[in-house]
Amino acid sequence: MLRTDFASWERIPAMNHSNLTHALVGAAILLGGVVTAAGQEIGLQVPHSVRPAAEEVPVPLPEVEACDGLTLEQLEQLALASNPSLQRAAALVGAARGTWVQVGLAPNPSVGYEGQQLGSGGLAEQHGVLFSQEIVRGGKLGLNRAIAGTEQMRLEQELAAQELRVLTDVRIAFYQVLLAQRQIELTNNLIQISSEGSHAADALFRADEVGRTDVLQAQLETEGAQILAQNAQHRRNAAWQSLAAVVGDPMLGPQTLIGDAVGPPREFEFQQALNRLLTTSPEIAAASMAVDRARVAIERERVEPIPNVTVQGLVNWQDNGIAGKPDGGVAVSVPIPIFNRNQGGVARAQQEFVAARRALTQLELDLQNRLAPTFERYANARNQVKRYREVILPTADESLGLTRKMYAAGEANYTTLLTSQRTYAHTQLAYLDAVRALRIAEVQIEGLLLAGSLDSRSSGTSDLESSAGVQTAPVGAIGLVPQ
Repeated sequence: MLRTDFASWERIPAMNHSNLTHALVGAAILLGGVVTAAGQEIGLQVPHSVRPAAEEVPVPLPEVEACDGLTLEQLEQLALASNPSLQRAAALVGAARGTWVQVGLAPNPSVGYEGQQLGSGGLAEQHGVLFSQEIVRGGKLGLNRAIAGTEQMRLEQELAAQELRVLTDVRIAFYQVLLAQRQIELTNNLIQISSEGSHAADALFRADEVGRTDVLQAQLETEGAQILAQNAQHRRNAAWQSLAAVVGDPMLGPQTLIGDAVGPPREFEFQQALNRLLTTSPEIAAASMAVDRARVAIERERVEPIPNVTVQGLVNWQDNGIAGKPDGGVAVSVPIPIFNRNQGGVARAQQEFVAARRALTQLELDLQNRLAPTFERYANARNQVKRYREVILPTADESLGLTRKMYAAGEANYTTLLTSQRTYAHTQLAYLDAVRALRIAEVQIEGLLLAGSLDSRSSGTSDLESSAGVQTAPVGAIGLVPQ
């Protein structure tokens, strides 16, 4: 490092010791104040949201009133208070706030003792106090905070995205439990229908109107309905475990849920849903913050070559070389950026800015690409649910009722009854599957395609220590490149 000393330990005429000390300390404080002024002159205003705040108090769990069951709103409040991914994302925001504070702090002054000619037997000994202060120039500290501020705002958008992921997961799990309960009710009804058919087959067999094969087939049909009922119970148990997990309370026991999973479908248009995604998605907002951060990082790299000034002062309270009277010295040094002007740092920051802009464009296209299959599933499921409700379910129900009456009257064989029962069971189960697909697609579209809150890759991760241009090192490491 090439250094030039503008004043190198030149003697100052003897003066009052107290006045000299005060003058040096005052000069250091005055020069240190230039740092803040330099940061303000560049016109960088740090948003209020990124200013240091008091330590956050943990949010208490919402009270759930005693009632006949849990509503979706109650589960959402529990999840927002208990899901660890939100606490993790909030902690990252708090860490970014600490980074904002740290990177804008001026270097600390240094003070020490200096002794010279200590072996002169008292003839030329010098004892003094040494002061040193590095003056950060070029508005580096203000730019550091501007970068850290945009990083915190980006993480706040990540937190908002994580909240949507949690809410989407809770709503999907909520409807999964409700539909699993409906499936249990349906399979119990199928067991009853199969049992009645088996009893009818036994009666007809005793009357010598049907063969033994009809009785055996009826028993097999009843066993099949039992298996469906057990599978439905297992599905409900699994759905409840998933709900408890996304809520953040793995010990939450099964309870009755209050809600309607088979209500009318919501109305969506693809272009409206896409426009809503591109204008309100926190993913887009976070990517925009990354672009802003990269833009400020270019300015930070450009001012890096502006050298910092180091001011040093010495007060000798005893100098035997000049009859023991106090004296002092001053040194001002500044590196000259001849070879290293941070050319590489500026080039890197410019390319990172280009990359951030392209990442934003890529995200916009990715959202459209993700919305397309989701909207297709929504449109297909909505059409299926409509057809099942208006045509297929009433027809299957009427067909089963007529066939059972005809079989009891001996006007239809068991094969006809079996076909009607299986058609009824298939249409009912397929209807619930269509409703499930519809509800999931609706929730995903409403949740801006954000889901998977417990996936560690979607929990607002950020490498705070590698934020572009933001340094947390003390005193002599304000810039990215050593001077």
